[in-house]
Amino acid sequence: MKMSRRLALAAALALPMAAPALAQTQITIQHPLPLNSHYGAGATALKEAFERASGGRYNVVIQRNDNEREAIESVQIGTIECVVTSTGPVGNFVPETRNLDVPFLFRDTAHARGVLDSEIGQQMLGRFSARGLTGVVWMENGFRHLTNSRREVNAPADIRGLKVRTMENQVHMRAFSTLGALPTPMAFSELVPALQQGTVDGQENPIPVIVANNLNQVQRHLTLTGHVYSPAILICNPAMLQRMSAADRAAFMEAAKAGASANRARVSADEASGVEELRRRGMTVVTQIDSAAFQTALAPAFAEYERTLDGALLRRIREWRAN
Repeated sequence: MKMSRRLALAAALALPMAAPALAQTQITIQHPLPLNSHYGAGATALKEAFERASGGRYNVVIQRNDNEREAIESVQIGTIECVVTSTGPVGNFVPETRNLDVPFLFRDTAHARGVLDSEIGQQMLGRFSARGLTGVVWMENGFRHLTNSRREVNAPADIRGLKVRTMENQVHMRAFSTLGALPTPMAFSELVPALQQGTVDGQENPIPVIVANNLNQVQRHLTLTGHVYSPAILICNPAMLQRMSAADRAAFMEAAKAGASANRARVSADEASGVEELRRRGMTVVTQIDSAAFQTALAPAFAEYERTLDGALLRRIREWRAN
């Protein structure tokens, strides 16, 4: 028995050493919605494309964090690598992005996507580096619509007196206060409890967000105001990107584009089916509003935006046409 053990040990020592396990570098991407959402679709497509391109040397971990501002701060200091976020809180870090949050700035989805993919959008991404962030690629949240638990909203006067949760965004807050609402900024993580407890009467978000988070359970009325187009953006920590080889960095950027395509496709699909789904869940839906009446009511806010934001950029965006 002893001899056979010695022989077995000798045989084992004679074998070539097993190759060490492939070292993986982890990249964490946070976003504020369920995995089964337009943000989840974008993050998942990025993950799959980059892990495949890197031959498994990178492991992309997707996490949910309902507090977008907190996630951006974490990317800035390097405790996580990337975040997919709406631009709502981004203006607190990169003020130039506030121009994108002006109500009725974009004619439709094609206009918005075209502007963001054009030189205008690419120049704005370049503004992030001065703030210790890298704006990687524009994604999409969608056109924002109003929900509330008190009454149908058909005209600007119907908004007066409603307590409306907004993002921590002065452009949005100014618009709602101009309409006579009581804007109440809070993190998305606080929204559902606030609606349940009556701290706020309503909120505004794109259809995909309303559907994915089952806001129909705490809101009765939906009005398709389309008052603001809400871009989303993939923001990453610059040091993380600098540590990559040039080839890996290029592969990551390509994977980010794949993520943006998947994200936008999911937004389009959700918007096509979401209104009927919310009706099926019991919401009353006002589909047609007088946009001109809302824009007239917002005239004082528009005048302020021209003074406090970049009036030339706003005109450039409004006048943009595809070649």
